[in-house]
Amino acid sequence: MIEEIVRYVGAALLVLGTFINLVGAIGLNRFKNFYLRLHAATVSTIGGTFYPLLGLALISFSTKDLGEWRFFMGGSLVVAAFVLLILAPAGSHALARATHRTSVSRPEPIIADHLEEDRGR
Repeated sequence: MIEEIVRYVGAALLVLGTFINLVGAIGLNRFKNFYLRLHAATVSTIGGTFYPLLGLALISFSTKDLGEWRFFMGGSLVVAAFVLLILAPAGSHALARATHRTSVSRPEPIIADHLEEDRGR
């Protein structure tokens, strides 16, 4: 009984991740500058991968077909999900900062540019 509920929750997380990936792909195509597209890609990476990995972990924990390997598989999926959750924003920030420093792409309109203010000092 509880295994079925956990499987359904895992499947719901898989569907949620698919929806987030779809929204991120639409955002990559529709947004107009690099920074907005980077935001859509980061949301797609984090939400579209974190939730499905947790869903797969729940499914692997609840299935009996894997035997004792289900805990190894589920645990490694949970660890991979949290590593991704920690490292993806750092990579996104590094890309945005490098793009801004090289002046390849400027966001429009610029409300405040603290990096330029620091350079002027």
